[in-house]
Amino acid sequence: MDLKKFEEKPVLGIVRGISDSDVEPLVGAVVSAGLETMEITMNTPGAAGLIRKAVKSSGGKLTIGAGTVLGMEDLKAALTAGATFIVTPVLIPDVTAYCAKNKIPVFPGALTPSEIHAAWNAGASMVKIFPSGFFGPTYFTEIKGPFCGIKLLACGGVRPENMKDYFKAGADAVSFGASVFRKDLLAKRDFPSISGLVKSYIENIV
Repeated sequence: MDLKKFEEKPVLGIVRGISDSDVEPLVGAVVSAGLETMEITMNTPGAAGLIRKAVKSSGGKLTIGAGTVLGMEDLKAALTAGATFIVTPVLIPDVTAYCAKNKIPVFPGALTPSEIHAAWNAGASMVKIFPSGFFGPTYFTEIKGPFCGIKLLACGGVRPENMKDYFKAGADAVSFGASVFRKDLLAKRDFPSISGLVKSYIENIV
């Protein structure tokens, strides 16, 4: 993952629970909508294979990472499959340390000021603030007061209509997941609708 490139289009799609047959059309849908960065969560059955297939299907047009990485076993499987960045739900010290040492972008989850500070000092590329929606954009303004040098990724509760508020409040990147990669749309294989939802986020990048 090229972090500088991500920061130019700082929107991350979070995909969970998809099937093998979804990968190619889903990749096509998000690429056509302008998304450049997507993670597949490691608690999705067959996640490593899905990551491998997504990397191949994207042809370099989409940066693929692994989310919900809970330990070194998940990390190694994700990297072997071709993931180029790692996202964890909380700070997992050995995973973060390995990524920092090997220059692999890593986004550990945190919420409180102490957790955010600890994650950043552990080597985070950005700290994933989850669940952002419970506190809203003003929380980012407050956090950026003492921690102006810490990069923050908003996760949970980010919608097209409030994206700009998060960016203005200090979020360095935002993410979306189940509200776009909806189970009902995936079940119907309605990839055009998913593409339209993705585009609504891309169009609201500040």
